[in-house]
Amino acid sequence: MAMKMRQSLAQIEEEFREQMEREQNRSERLRRTAVSRTRRRLIARAKKRSSMRYWLLVLSLIATAVGVAIGMLATLNYLLA
Repeated sequence: MAMKMRQSLAQIEEEFREQMEREQNRSERLRRTAVSRTRRRLIARAKKRSSMRYWLLVLSLIATAVGVAIGMLATLNYLLA
């Protein structure tokens, strides 16, 4: 009887160790997944911001060019009139 009890206790301990190892692996996998997801979100956000900045720069350059052209034409019209 004592031998069976020791054997079953050893089996229970082994199962407990295996379960703990599986749980640690699972939590590590979940942590890696969360880190990866966070990194992807940060990259997407940075890309979106940089794209917006690019278009703001393009629009400001166009607006500057239009403003300078209008100013030059107005000055030329004033000088020639």
